[in-house]
Amino acid sequence: MSTHVTLPDGNALELPDQATGADVAAAIGAGLARAALAIEVDGELRDLARPVDDGAAVSIVTATADAALALIRHDAAHVLAAAVMELHPGVKISIGPAIENGFYYDFDFPPGVSISEDDFPAIETKMREHVKAAEPFVREDLPVAAARERFVAEDQPYKVELIDDLVRDRDVQTVSLYTNGPFTDLCRGPHAPSTAAIKAFALQSTAGAYWRGDSKRTMLTRIYGTAFLSKATLEEHLERLELARARDHRRFGRELGLFNFSELAPGNAFWTPHGTTLWNTLRDLAGELTRARGYTEVKTPQLYDAQLWRISGHWDKYRENMFITQDEERPMALKPMNCPGHCALYAMDHHSYRDLPVRFSEPGLLHRNEPSGTLHGLLRARQFAQDDAHIFCTEEQIREEVASCLDFGFDVYRMFGFETKLEFSTRPEQRIGDDALWDHAEGALVAALDGLGLDYSVNAGDGAFYGPKIDMHMTDSLGRAWQLGTVQLDYNLPERFELTYTGADNAEHRPVMIHRALFGSFERFIGILLEHLDGVLPVWLSPVQAIVLPITDHQSDAARAVLEALRDGGLRGELDARSESVARKIRDAELRKIPYMLVVGEREAAAASVSVREHSAGDTGVVALGEFVERLRSETVQRSR
Repeated sequence: MSTHVTLPDGNALELPDQATGADVAAAIGAGLARAALAIEVDGELRDLARPVDDGAAVSIVTATADAALALIRHDAAHVLAAAVMELHPGVKISIGPAIENGFYYDFDFPPGVSISEDDFPAIETKMREHVKAAEPFVREDLPVAAARERFVAEDQPYKVELIDDLVRDRDVQTVSLYTNGPFTDLCRGPHAPSTAAIKAFALQSTAGAYWRGDSKRTMLTRIYGTAFLSKATLEEHLERLELARARDHRRFGRELGLFNFSELAPGNAFWTPHGTTLWNTLRDLAGELTRARGYTEVKTPQLYDAQLWRISGHWDKYRENMFITQDEERPMALKPMNCPGHCALYAMDHHSYRDLPVRFSEPGLLHRNEPSGTLHGLLRARQFAQDDAHIFCTEEQIREEVASCLDFGFDVYRMFGFETKLEFSTRPEQRIGDDALWDHAEGALVAALDGLGLDYSVNAGDGAFYGPKIDMHMTDSLGRAWQLGTVQLDYNLPERFELTYTGADNAEHRPVMIHRALFGSFERFIGILLEHLDGVLPVWLSPVQAIVLPITDHQSDAARAVLEALRDGGLRGELDARSESVARKIRDAELRKIPYMLVVGEREAAAASVSVREHSAGDTGVVALGEFVERLRSETVQRSR
């Protein structure tokens, strides 16, 4: 008996029966065997110690592969748990996955034990011992009863609950355990051959996290960390994090006087007058561009009877993220999204094929009951407004409408200098609608993308629960990726709400629905923009575009005239009439990152001119007041970067 596999170059390889991934690597070459971390078998990532399937397509995973980082970060999560259990006997362990930029593990510490960043050096020292020992990751497949009994004996109730859930939800008969050194965890894997693959790691922060994300369950302590395949890349990552901390939009919110937060309203921003000007300017831009592209702005209710959410499917799939109340025994919910309300609005009127596409837009206020541990300033809030739009169209109009949405997005992002990439997300595990409907919806989006000749990546399983989507991503000045806009195709909601239009054949037909948001939410977009631009907003978006700085009180009247000229020109100006030196006034304006400082001294007052100073650029010369107003108006109208 022998095992045959196909290598990435198409060549076949014959191996002994029950050959493992390590055997495959060794058969190819000794160097590859030393560098191997895991193996892909027909697209599934596996440990090197596991047998490969006869006839499978295989690929050896080394440190250069995309999958390598997630692999060793998962390894590091196990090493973290091993270290914490040694340092704190009696701790209960729950879960520890790899995440986008690192890993975490959730712990239930004994009474009286509290973990903070001050404890990290001791934990990291213990982790380094496990890494240096090059402990093998050993997999063991056990019947669920034996595994459950083991964790009961070890007094690890969270692992017992996870096993019970696997039996109940998936009818699992066996589970896999992984052991490294003294530590054994319930885990499906895979892992690298040993802890030695973790070349560099660092613990970063702690947070509270409810078990299973349920606020009625135990609050656990989550320890976050990150790991890399070299010390150099770890150091680069930590340096970027320091830069990101320095650019935290919440700090800019306070220092630039834009917004703030309070425990009186968790997850909700308090916008100052200047912050509100910024927010309104962005919203007005969205409205202007939306109207120019044939959308009609609408306004729908904030609070709906639960029946709307039952029809849409949100009551079953999304209820835990909704704010729910009662009205005379009727369950009601604040809207977390506009789409069901737009469906209800569409259904209130009769539509002909001649009316389509119908394009509703609404910069509507939304509320989502995000877990407290996930809130993060404007980037993850409970109250926000989206530049939301929904298009009801015929099947034949899908390609043109999707293309128009994407083109709209590209135009918006060019204003801010964002280069965007497209990602196509397919059906998630939890979804509504049958597979035939999903096949049709996914095929329609792919046809639109391919027909436009656009490059895109595929993110399998990350679609909305009602339909596939195209997400638009940008990478900021710190190298971080952000999802901005989304275009989603939906056959489900028109079906659930029984939406119709009268076709040319005088029969009733079902429209297709396209969900479209380009800024995502105005709040999140502002947070991303502040961090990307280090708080320096383009002049057209700045709440204060120019500040007038009289040198002495003798120029007060001339300075007020400059301010009046700015405002008459439709510009946003401010006067600093404090009895401070002009140097102090300039310094304060620089800290506020105001684009233009207009110094008015005796000469400027006499000549109706201003001495212009640009933020971070210094003095640019004396200019006639009228000329400067026209220049600033031009920059504002053209939305110059």
